[in-house]
Amino acid sequence: MTSVQQPSTKDDILQFLLKSSQATAQKLAASLGVSPQAIRRHLKDLQAEGLVEHQVVQSGMGRPNYIYQLSAKGRDRFPSQYDQFAVSLLDTIAEDLGAEQVGALLRHQWQRKAQHYYATLGNGPLPERVQQLVALRQAEGYMSELHTGDDDDTYIITEYNCAISQVAESYPAVCGHELAMFAVALPDCQVERTHWLVRGENLCGYKIRKK
Repeated sequence: MTSVQQPSTKDDILQFLLKSSQATAQKLAASLGVSPQAIRRHLKDLQAEGLVEHQVVQSGMGRPNYIYQLSAKGRDRFPSQYDQFAVSLLDTIAEDLGAEQVGALLRHQWQRKAQHYYATLGNGPLPERVQQLVALRQAEGYMSELHTGDDDDTYIITEYNCAISQVAESYPAVCGHELAMFAVALPDCQVERTHWLVRGENLCGYKIRKK
């Protein structure tokens, strides 16, 4: 019988920092229910592995605070379906056929994906459709979560990693495609971006409001 590997405290620390952007050892300890001493040992190991980095913030005359956050290597630990091969392939297409052909290819890709989303979600109640959309995104490698908005017809989808981050860095137009896909998948809704990893924020956020 194959045993299921349980998440470790180090994994919990990495996920917390992914969501919160940064935190002190005390905050991590309180949030994860682990002693500060144990948290500091784990943080030391994670820094040695290059997954976590810290900055020192002086507040008043007391001891300085150590603020921890994920390094670029730490972010790369989270699911990503597309790697440098996809970027290399697009670069090759651009060299051989031109940038316009790459743009047309990416547009065709998001249009197909948007139609897949729409066909999968159907025309049921909005709460069920947005929950299913989040499930689709999670299956694609996004750390996606659903939150309620200010009223019953508003929802917020947050994604703490980008499953196409390397593609997005080289071809940022795909980020606009993500927004357009949600709009096609939910044609009776207004979709707007609230946060953006590309802008240096710690997540991508989308507000979905029924028209």
